[in-house]
Amino acid sequence: MKMARRLVIGLVVAAGLCRVSWAADPVAGLVLAAEPAGALSLAEAKAKLTTTPQPIVIAGRIGARGMDPFLEGKASFSLLEIPADDHANKPGHVADDCPFCKKRNANSPLAAVQFLGTDGKPLPVDARKAFGVQKGSDVVIRGTAVFDPKLGIPIIQMTADGIHVRKPAK
Repeated sequence: MKMARRLVIGLVVAAGLCRVSWAADPVAGLVLAAEPAGALSLAEAKAKLTTTPQPIVIAGRIGARGMDPFLEGKASFSLLEIPADDHANKPGHVADDCPFCKKRNANSPLAAVQFLGTDGKPLPVDARKAFGVQKGSDVVIRGTAVFDPKLGIPIIQMTADGIHVRKPAK
């Protein structure tokens, strides 16, 4: 009888401990297997957006002008415009060191992307780990965004509800 009681108590304790690891994954459902249709460039999105949040799909390259595009421990990053020409796809090309890219990026908008939890706060997971991305990854983001032309820098502020990571060209 004591052995059965210990077994039941052990199973209850184990189930309680396992519940923590079985908790809902905060990024489940955010990673999109297929690329959402109608993705706009950052420049196109800037022209369309206002200070009123609206649904949008944008395509961009994870990066920041000379800074780290990621916020440590947050599902958040910044995007740059994806170059429309082939020059940036050459092996060894580093946009931060390229005078042509620097000039073009200086005039294009940035996008600040964040994924929020049910509490309305940024998800406390590192975007690099959660989404398998890194600086230079091309992504398509679905969500709502605003653009305020009165800000000192042209930045699209986006709350995302989906991400699709494009496969690198071979």
